[in-house]
Amino acid sequence: VQLVESGGGAVQAGGSLNLSCVASGSIFSINRKAWYRRAAGQQRDLVASVGSDGTINYADSVKGRFTISRDNAKNAVYLQMKSLKPEDTAVYYCNHLDYGSGRNYWGQGTEVTVSS
Repeated sequence: VQLVESGGGAVQAGGSLNLSCVASGSIFSINRKAWYRRAAGQQRDLVASVGSDGTINYADSVKGRFTISRDNAKNAVYLQMKSLKPEDTAVYYCNHLDYGSGRNYWGQGTEVTVSS
């Protein structure tokens, strides 16, 4: 499975950005898609996830501001980010967890910079 991300960039605080990630390859129907982020000098943390059953989870820090969604027909996952804060600055990674094989796949990362 290969993951290709798009979106990201630089924005001022209070602005919005949208991230997209499309998966290709052999994809098991039961899976979980997620977005993680890694700020400079920090560990990679879960931002949001959405299961193939529609279950959604958000990190407390982004609740009410970020929205994750998926399009199974396109094997895609999206992250809509609003009311961005400087502390949202990080490299954002798309993640695909395949429950059939148990394998975890990662995108190359896309940078998001929020200036105050």
